[in-house]
Amino acid sequence: MKKIFNISLLLFAAVLLFSCRDGNDIPEDIHEHEEVGQVVVTLTNKADGKSQKVTVTNGQTLDHFHLTQGATYAVDVNFQIKHDDHYHDAEEIIEEKDMHFVTYKFTGADVKVKRAADDVVRTDGKKLGLKTEWTVATAAAGKVQIVLVHGASAVNDNSPSPDNQLGSTVGGESDVDIAIDFH
Repeated sequence: MKKIFNISLLLFAAVLLFSCRDGNDIPEDIHEHEEVGQVVVTLTNKADGKSQKVTVTNGQTLDHFHLTQGATYAVDVNFQIKHDDHYHDAEEIIEEKDMHFVTYKFTGADVKVKRAADDVVRTDGKKLGLKTEWTVATAAAGKVQIVLVHGASAVNDNSPSPDNQLGSTVGGESDVDIAIDFH
C-alpha cells in the first residue's frame, strides 16, 4: 500500500510539474533580425552634384571612392538584407533606431563628418548616422571604416566634437563593420 501511495504521489507530482508549463516557455531571441549582407554608400559632391556609389557585399568590394580636397559630400549609407535573390533595405534599423548607431573612422585623410539635418533621430535626441556630410580637409589614399553598432549602452553623436561627428559608443556589438578605400 505504501508503495502504491509513493508511486501515486510521484505521478501526481509529475503531472503537476508538466501541466503547469506553457508551450511558450522557450525564450525568444531578443536580438531577432536578419543579417545585413550588403551596404550601399553613396557620396554626392555638393558643389557639382556628381555621385559615387560603392557597394560592399558580405564585407567585400572592388570599388573605391575618389575624395577631392576641399569638397563636401552628402553621404547616404544604406544597409541591406538579402531576401531570396535580391537585397532590400534593412528597415529594422530605423524601426529599432534606439538599438542602433553608426560610427565612422578615417585613415589617410582629414575628413570632418557632420550628421545631416535629415538623418534619423533616436528618441534620446542622437542622430543615427545614416545620412551625413563629409568635408575633406586633406585627402590621400586611405580608408573609411563604417560600423553599425547594436545595443550600445550609450552613444555620442558629437564625438570627438560637434564639428566632427564621427560618433562613439559604450558597449554593444558590431552588426556591420566595413572598410572602403579612397584615393
